[in-house]
Amino acid sequence: MENNTWHNAKDLIFGLNPFQKCRKNQKGSFILLSFLLFVCFSVEPVLGHLWDGVVVTQSDFQSLRAIKNELIDSKGVLKSWNDSGLGACSGNWVGIKCLKGEVVAIQLPWKSLGGKISEKIGQLQSLRKLSLHDNALVGSIPFSLGFLPNLRGVYLFNNKLSGSIPPSIANCPMLQSFDVSHNSLIGKIPSGLANSTRIFRINLSYNSLSGSIPSSFTMSHTLTILSLEFNNLTGPIPSELGKLTRLRILDLSNNAINGSFPLSFSNLSSLVSLNVENNHLENHVPNTFENLHNLSVINLKNNKFDGKIPSTLGNISNISQIDLSQNKFVGEIPDSFTKLANLSSFNVSHNNLSGHVPSLLSKKFNASSFEGNFGLCGYISSKPCPSPSPPPHNLPAQSPEEPPSKKHHRKLSTKDIILIVAGVLLLILLLLCCFLLCCLVRKRASSSRKSSKAAKAAASARSVEKGGPAGGEVVSGGEAGGKLVHFDGPFVFTADDLLCATAEIMGKSAYGTAYKATLEDGNQVAVKRLREKTTKGQKEFEAEVASLGKIRHQNLLALRAYYLGPKGEKLLVFDYMSRGSLASFLHARGPEIIVEWPTRMKIAIGITNGLCCLHNQENIVHGNLTSSNIQLDEQTNPHITDFGLSRLMTTSANTNIIATAGSLGYNAPELSKTKKPTTKTDVYSLGVILLELLTGKPPGEPTNGMDLPQWVASIVKEEWTNEVFDLELMRDAPTIGDELLNTLKLALHCVDPSPSARPEVKQVLQQLEEIKPELVEAEVDDDGAKVQTNE
Repeated sequence: MENNTWHNAKDLIFGLNPFQKCRKNQKGSFILLSFLLFVCFSVEPVLGHLWDGVVVTQSDFQSLRAIKNELIDSKGVLKSWNDSGLGACSGNWVGIKCLKGEVVAIQLPWKSLGGKISEKIGQLQSLRKLSLHDNALVGSIPFSLGFLPNLRGVYLFNNKLSGSIPPSIANCPMLQSFDVSHNSLIGKIPSGLANSTRIFRINLSYNSLSGSIPSSFTMSHTLTILSLEFNNLTGPIPSELGKLTRLRILDLSNNAINGSFPLSFSNLSSLVSLNVENNHLENHVPNTFENLHNLSVINLKNNKFDGKIPSTLGNISNISQIDLSQNKFVGEIPDSFTKLANLSSFNVSHNNLSGHVPSLLSKKFNASSFEGNFGLCGYISSKPCPSPSPPPHNLPAQSPEEPPSKKHHRKLSTKDIILIVAGVLLLILLLLCCFLLCCLVRKRASSSRKSSKAAKAAASARSVEKGGPAGGEVVSGGEAGGKLVHFDGPFVFTADDLLCATAEIMGKSAYGTAYKATLEDGNQVAVKRLREKTTKGQKEFEAEVASLGKIRHQNLLALRAYYLGPKGEKLLVFDYMSRGSLASFLHARGPEIIVEWPTRMKIAIGITNGLCCLHNQENIVHGNLTSSNIQLDEQTNPHITDFGLSRLMTTSANTNIIATAGSLGYNAPELSKTKKPTTKTDVYSLGVILLELLTGKPPGEPTNGMDLPQWVASIVKEEWTNEVFDLELMRDAPTIGDELLNTLKLALHCVDPSPSARPEVKQVLQQLEEIKPELVEAEVDDDGAKVQTNE
């Protein structure tokens, strides 16, 4: 499909509502139409309402024209904004939405726009949403935004805006979301920023804001997300923040905040994530945290906290990440932490801790989580804990009449000496006999184990030859001399445990064969046996796999161990995900199983979150992202697999892997020439998965001779967008129609044939969260009703 056709399809979907069929204009008199248009523009501005969907009011038209004049449109994005105003409210003006001839939304993200935002924007009295994020806008945030009584959402993040946040924002009573992160803003945070009784998100992160955190933030009890990280904020944390009982995400990291934790934090019963990393906070951490029953992430890294670690943290069952490193904590690691079944990330390094590390923690997390505490022991073989001192022997009681200085010392006779020597010789003889007996028992036990192992191997071989039990197969290669290396994990196993486990094939890929392995103790792991002669040499392989073993994220499948066999076998051991791959979840289910829209969006956000971590934190390009490489856990949370495996493979093997992914319909067009995956080719694959979730169609099955992105674009071009979506989703189209449409827009951005036109994965994540904010935040108003975050 040519690029022009592709972009025409995108223009259609970006401008029209697919859930309302466009009516073809009835034939009429051109003269009459021209006359009526003349009347609309020159007689009375309010008459624009007669042509709702075609003409914008004169006042709003003048404002839009002023806004266009101050923007730098190097790519001609705004060429549809004509000088007559005709079509401004019909969807022909890109990024403009109207209601009764008045502009209610300006949505122009990712358009490479420069220049400034005109103060004339304050004339758009019905404006509800301003979305200009991910452009190159400069200048200040218009003061006139405070003149907009209906303003609900301001999304100006990822620009080059400067100056201060206008205090006039306090005059917007309907404001719900204010995100100006990733700019160059300075000055203090306006005290009235949270005056709105409906605001649920404030994101001012990654700027150069100074001063203290306004205590007036507590004016709005609906505040759910407060992100102030990476600024120059000072002063203590206001105790008034404890009144924000609906606050779920609080990020104050990378500032210069001092003082102590307010005791009022015990009232933040909805808090899920707390991050105050890299500040100057000090004193004890209060035990009041035990009231935060929803807390999942707590990061206190690089502060000056002292005293003991609160044992009450171990009573918060939802906690999955704890980072208390680089502080001044003393005492022992609380044993209560071993009760945290969901704990996946833990770090108490570089404190003044002492005592033994609870065995469950030392087995689950590597040594870097505990290093830098000279008094800690038991977390690594080179630092064992000392054995307890034996109790002192009972000494004979002294005579009260005889002081110690006057005790009598009787000399040993010859007979006494002979008896002592004989006793010593007898003791030596007994010890020698015990040693020989132990050796004999050990030798017999070793012979017995070898016989048992040989019998198991023989039985397994016979089972495979006969077809095995219900697809069962044994992962073999258990000759002596192999090497098993653990990283961390919920349980520990030996090389024999792994090699003697019964296994079922879960699937095969260009990397190798994946098994579900059940150990003798009943625990289950996923094992990937890499194809022989396709991996790098052992030294380089071990260096790369050790790096992969350190990666931990809730949407990335954790590598727990690897095994190198004596004949070159290479096994990778991962967590086992009970619900299988996303591909089977979508395409191999029965007709009675329905996958609802919230579940699909949760999966989409999770996949994007994991890919964002790979790109931005781990500097890894996946290169083989498909729905088969997404595993789902019991709660349908997605976990990306096979990331970083290209680093373990030879160049020729990676070329074959790219070709395989292409045959499944996930490869970006440029990969057929470059053969080199990039972050933009990953975004293309992500876009295909988004389309897969929206349509319910597998990308590897061409429709009318077209791949999935081409087919979707062709349907959109014909203005039958509603036929794109899975029938299961169309049942709820009246309530989720906008979300489906906006997600489809985003997916088409991701699969744009031009790599430079595709967004970064971080931008995709932000947009998905904007489409479905209730999956990442609980926004409700004071009456308990759901707050609308769009229009």
